[in-house]
Amino acid sequence: MKFIGKILAVTAVAALATTALAGCTQRGSTDGASEGPGTSNKEVSVAFVPKLQGIPYFEAMNTGGQAAAKDLGLKWLYQGPTSADAAAQADIVRSYIQQKVDVLFVAPNDPNSMAPVLQQAKDAGIRVATADTDAPDSVRELFVNQASTEGIGETLTDQLMTAMGGKGKYAIVSCGETAENLNSWIAVQKKYTAEKYPDAEIVDIVYAGEDQAKATQMATDLMNAHPDLTGLVGECTSSAPGVAQAVADAGKIGKVFTVGLGTPQAMKPYLDAGSSSASVLWDVEALGYLTAWAGQQLAEGKEIPAEPDVKAAPDASYDAGTKVLLLGPPLVITKDNAGDFSY
Repeated sequence: MKFIGKILAVTAVAALATTALAGCTQRGSTDGASEGPGTSNKEVSVAFVPKLQGIPYFEAMNTGGQAAAKDLGLKWLYQGPTSADAAAQADIVRSYIQQKVDVLFVAPNDPNSMAPVLQQAKDAGIRVATADTDAPDSVRELFVNQASTEGIGETLTDQLMTAMGGKGKYAIVSCGETAENLNSWIAVQKKYTAEKYPDAEIVDIVYAGEDQAKATQMATDLMNAHPDLTGLVGECTSSAPGVAQAVADAGKIGKVFTVGLGTPQAMKPYLDAGSSSASVLWDVEALGYLTAWAGQQLAEGKEIPAEPDVKAAPDASYDAGTKVLLLGPPLVITKDNAGDFSY
């Protein structure tokens, strides 16, 4: 995302973070005011900084975190940048460090640039973790992962290949160029396509940021540049509806097939119309709940068992070697079940 100017941007972000964080603190106190099971006399504060605030995906994570706060008796704080910008996100993280929260979760836009800020949080005595998107080379103590990298990449590929008949050319419209989770899924898609679908080929990968309109334009450009293109993947929750919209706009439903990682309600019109064949995701609210639950375990110094007992995440598992808390297998969303979700 572009800044109008560095000084104005920093000033605006700082003002936004200060105002919003104050509101979040008030909201967090309301959501988690009553004591729940497993809490100490001190109310645990768990902060989550998403890549971007205001999109359905991260708002659904916030809903799950708020539900956990009520159940567990903790304070849930939530604030992200208004654009998918690493510097703006780092400013919000620093604000939480100044507030001396107990646990800090981040879904980093840029894992490498976030790593030093996470070190600052650790040095300040804050328990540091990641959720949704990892920063594997940082000091994070835990990563709350939505589904396995292989599971997501392979399921995306299988769903697209089913629609394309197992052959043809396709392109990927991703989002943040430095997003660790997106890049790891794409790596799986490349390898899996080559091994399992030798008659299929990935012809291009482009990056639209977290901008749905830009994803639509890029998908349109890809179809124009590759007239024989028969597939598109939207690698995140803004590009998934973006590529589906491009196919609908071009009048190529049934000729160019799309899949992506889109939220159910955002994808439902495209699934119904046929410009999207499937969306691969997970229960996003459950991911937020699991994140808040994991934050309480870190704050209270509890070991996480291999099979955690979390009511909102019955399939969760923990690998102590990699320090990854896994929500469960990916979920395939089609026109038949998209209406079962509220986000």
